[in-house]
Amino acid sequence: MKEKLKVAVLGATGMVGQRFVTLLHEHPRFEVSVLAASPRSAGKSYEEAVGGRWKMDADMPDAVKDMNVVSVQDVAKIASQVDFCFSAVDMTKEEIREIEEAYALTETPVVSNNSAHRWTEDVPMIIPEINPEHTAVIESQKKRLGVSRGFVAVKPNCSIQSYTPVLAAWQEYEPYEVVATTYQAISGAGKTFADWPEMERNIIPFISGEEEKSEQEPLKIFGHIEDGKIVKAKLPVITTQCIRVPVLNGHTAAVFVKLRKQATKEELIEKLRSFKGVPQDMKLPSAPQQFIQYLEEDNRPQVALDVDYERGMGVSIGRLREDSVYDWKFVGLSHNTLRGAAGGAVLCAELLTEQGYISAK
Repeated sequence: MKEKLKVAVLGATGMVGQRFVTLLHEHPRFEVSVLAASPRSAGKSYEEAVGGRWKMDADMPDAVKDMNVVSVQDVAKIASQVDFCFSAVDMTKEEIREIEEAYALTETPVVSNNSAHRWTEDVPMIIPEINPEHTAVIESQKKRLGVSRGFVAVKPNCSIQSYTPVLAAWQEYEPYEVVATTYQAISGAGKTFADWPEMERNIIPFISGEEEKSEQEPLKIFGHIEDGKIVKAKLPVITTQCIRVPVLNGHTAAVFVKLRKQATKEELIEKLRSFKGVPQDMKLPSAPQQFIQYLEEDNRPQVALDVDYERGMGVSIGRLREDSVYDWKFVGLSHNTLRGAAGGAVLCAELLTEQGYISAK
């Protein structure tokens, strides 16, 4: 058995950082060696730094409770102790871009949950089942940075996970116009109901920046590499509305699609059920065995019943039917802090390790 790669979690005390910690506990290939957070948490034990803000259902792993938290600003010190980093830091976008690139410049790869680098042209934004070939752009990024093994890779926004895999599964039918309304859980804002009691029995019809991400990020995922940069696809044209709803975990999407090529309902469902990618072929540890499930019941998918499908790493689709204005409509559901955040980033790191971009120093 190979020795596990040593990992730093940057932003370890926040909700996504906590999710990284729980996912990496007993991971077969990675182990947490450094927990980093803001300077105010530095010098405290992880348990003390988190205090009463532990937001996971599972208990904090004993192995990390007494780990000393270091300042995320101690770039050289952290980089000397780990093979790569996961980033979930809570800073301005400019500060995030600077610090993630600073780690890359120490020859330490960064797999980021943050949005700051998603539109950097030579930074791959990956859903491993859909665009694993985009990691090739890392070679151009390394040349730009003047490094041999450091780079930044990102995962996309949590809100697109409920419908982008469907569009990928239906590529041969050429989706060209999409309307999606996402109903997004409060954990997407890093909150629980204890933190955000005003969300109980409430809906807020605005999430800052979310609609632009939801409309544009799938186009980068469906894009191609040209002259060392990722050029986004022109189609499908996507318009969205993003609404915060009183649900803890799970983003639901109501989606309408136009296709250039005709397909039957049975053909479309079969494409969903049979869709797989490199993570399934490689049997990566975090990969769902079946990426997309289709549910026949009229009242599915439901958050209460389906959000944890495939340990939260699968996508649930239901209510596929013909539409009187668009060709087809469906409802999708994905777990926003697992597939949509930390879990998606861990799967990206597993892919990058298999491809040779992440290795022991």
